[in-house]
Amino acid sequence: MASPIPPNTDSDAEIDANPSSNADAPNALVPSGSAASPPVVCLLRFAGDSAAGAFMGSMFGYGAGLVKKKGFKGSFAEAGSSAKAFAVLSGVHSLVVCFLKRLRGKDDVFNAGIAGCCTGLALSFPGAPQALLQSCLTFGAFSFIIEGLNKQQPALAYPIAWKKTR
Repeated sequence: MASPIPPNTDSDAEIDANPSSNADAPNALVPSGSAASPPVVCLLRFAGDSAAGAFMGSMFGYGAGLVKKKGFKGSFAEAGSSAKAFAVLSGVHSLVVCFLKRLRGKDDVFNAGIAGCCTGLALSFPGAPQALLQSCLTFGAFSFIIEGLNKQQPALAYPIAWKKTR
C-alpha cells in the first residue's frame, strides 16, 4: 500500500526530536541528526553558501558596473564590492540558521528572523549603534516575513495515491 506522505529525502531536512517510547529517557529530546550531522556541516554550508554568494554578487556587480558605463576595469571594483556583500549576506544567514536549527531542534520563522538580524549586524558592523539596530531589525523582519510566506500550509489537495486507498 502506498504511503500518503512521501519520505523526506532532502539533505537539508528539519531536525526532528528523537522518537522514543519512554519519554523519561535521557536522550528523549536530543535531535536525531546530531550524531550524523556534526557542527562541521554548518561550517561547510557556510563556506559553500559564501562562495555561491560571492559568485552571484560578482556577476551582479560586474553587470551593474557595465550598465553604469564604468568600463571593463571599473566594473571589477563594483564586482568585488558586491561579491563581498553577497558572500556575507548568504554565508552568515546560512550559518546562523544551521546553528539555530541544531540548537533549537526545529526549523521555523524565528530562526530566519534571528539569522536575518545577525546578517544585518554583519553587513553594517563598523557602524553607529543606531545603524546596527536598524539593519538588524530590517533584515530580521524581512527574513521573518519571507520565511513565513515560504512556510505556508500546503494546498488542501490529497495525493492521487491517497485518494485511491480510501
